[in-house]
Amino acid sequence: MARPGDNQRGGKPNRTSDREPFRRAVAGCMRAIAGDGELEIVYGNERPGLTGTRARLPELPKRAVQSDVAVVRGLSDAMALRKARHDARIHATLSPDGRGARAVFDALEQARCEAIGANAMPGVADNLAAMLEDKYHRSNLSDVTDRAEAPLEDAVALLLREKLTGRPIPASAQNLVDVWRDWIEDKAGARFERLNETLEDQRSFARAIRDLLVSMDMAEELADDTQAEDEESDEEAGDNQTRDNEDAGNEKEAGQDEAEPQESEGEAESEDTSESETSETTAEEASDEEDEDSQVPGESRRPNQAMPRDLADTDYRVFSESFDETIGAEELCDEAELDRLRAFLDKQLVSLQGAVGRLANRLQRRLMAQQNRAWDFDLEEGYLDTARLTRLVTDPMQPLSFKMERDTDFRDTIVTLLIDNSGSMRGRPITVAATCADILARTLERCGVKVEVLGFTTRAWKGGQSREAWLKAGKPPQPGRLNDIRHIIYKSADAPWRRARRNLGLMMREGLLKENIDGEALIWAHNRLLGRPEQRRILMMISDGAPVDDSTLSVNPGNYLERHLRAVIEEIETRSPVELLAIGIGHDVTRYYRRAVTISDAEELAGAMTEQLAALFADEGETAPRRAKRTASRR
Repeated sequence: MARPGDNQRGGKPNRTSDREPFRRAVAGCMRAIAGDGELEIVYGNERPGLTGTRARLPELPKRAVQSDVAVVRGLSDAMALRKARHDARIHATLSPDGRGARAVFDALEQARCEAIGANAMPGVADNLAAMLEDKYHRSNLSDVTDRAEAPLEDAVALLLREKLTGRPIPASAQNLVDVWRDWIEDKAGARFERLNETLEDQRSFARAIRDLLVSMDMAEELADDTQAEDEESDEEAGDNQTRDNEDAGNEKEAGQDEAEPQESEGEAESEDTSESETSETTAEEASDEEDEDSQVPGESRRPNQAMPRDLADTDYRVFSESFDETIGAEELCDEAELDRLRAFLDKQLVSLQGAVGRLANRLQRRLMAQQNRAWDFDLEEGYLDTARLTRLVTDPMQPLSFKMERDTDFRDTIVTLLIDNSGSMRGRPITVAATCADILARTLERCGVKVEVLGFTTRAWKGGQSREAWLKAGKPPQPGRLNDIRHIIYKSADAPWRRARRNLGLMMREGLLKENIDGEALIWAHNRLLGRPEQRRILMMISDGAPVDDSTLSVNPGNYLERHLRAVIEEIETRSPVELLAIGIGHDVTRYYRRAVTISDAEELAGAMTEQLAALFADEGETAPRRAKRTASRR
């Protein structure tokens, strides 16, 4: 029996009236497979994707044929199976560090989820096959003959699907698989059997993938196995600790007076482990012993000294700084071009500005609330405290009581938004990042918080003038960073938002986004903050991947840039007065940064940025509840 939306007339188009029953049928099947009755399914022309409890599917064309219907079903089945069979926490814990190894790891995990559904439901297997056929047909990989043009992760995933389900490789991907088949089977043929044995257990399957990567000569891109196991056990212990603390906090909060709920929350949170990346307790609430335990042994906070590129205990170096540049956005194109790009940015994001604006207003209310005034009581002069006049009736000898209004402490603060301008951010991610930076800069400026918006990329693909100089020098070994970096100032801290607004449109310029060297960008932004007079300095990194520069990585170890990034992050987090946090778009940055959040889609960026900043400023205002309690007790 045909389901709604089936084309029952061969290749002829479906009627438009069939679309709504088709949508309802797909949504119902998707919720059933995912095991989530609250899953929201929307249809549109944007890129399909699964974000939390919201799935985006492509709209059927006006003259849809049966293959179009099957592709939409295949996409919905693939998302539903991932929702049902995938644990993001296990995946993040065991995922390798290297870019290539991580791509293979991610592709094989998706293949595992789809294989489970395909083996259990033949109809789902047919839908997935149609989806894959369409995917590789659109990728123009049907005529590929060179391994350099054939993604290894796709070839491995397709071979795994063939072995797990017994279904043939899609015709449009046959050449892609043939290019790699002999090499993969020679290197890791026996490992596929182990993957089949662990199909239902994600944790065991992930460990088997790591063994597979070792056999494929990708061991150097893996994180240390012991470290991964330690992180896994720490994470489980942290989850148990968090649940215990939440239960204890709820019981304690139930017995507290209404005047002190925020203090109870702070006390409950202070019981969390010192490794907790999302702890919101302040230094004043923690005991001296807890502060000593939370610091790294043998290290101390560093004064306001600029951080060098070549940190101690690292082999990072730069072949040539002659071609690097730090430049203002207005210098990269003329005013007319900036106006056009800004207009284009505004036009692209008319719908998004409302949502980001609401989040920004919420952040503004929270910041302004921390700047509200408080009162000192029982003073000898000031305003007459009428609430204490009753004491004159009960005891006429009592003197009059006065009160005085005072400002709540709110330290001068500066926030730097450091945005990855690499090529992988092209499209929706960079558009959303530019708009979020624009609206947050305006919001924080209203609250008296200085904001700086910076970007980082390279001047050229594959090395530029630095590589040419290296070639002329006779290719000396281990040259270090081998590209021309470009650091862009979109908005300086002292520039008003109105003057710098149009500069953010530069991110829309074709050809601007190239490669990313995150470690040096962090050092640059960090050193700029150290030169500021504000008491509190916050640096927010927004990125969608690990550092990548083909020219540098082609003549240095594969994890060269990543090791430098880790060293820079550790230096800032342990010894610098700058507070560092990060947001990863589709990339797990929690393995690098202590205070970080990972989002799966650029549409979540607005909420993540505002919530992370609000949490930081909430830390700054945690002393307010205690002050309110002290003043209330005097009454």
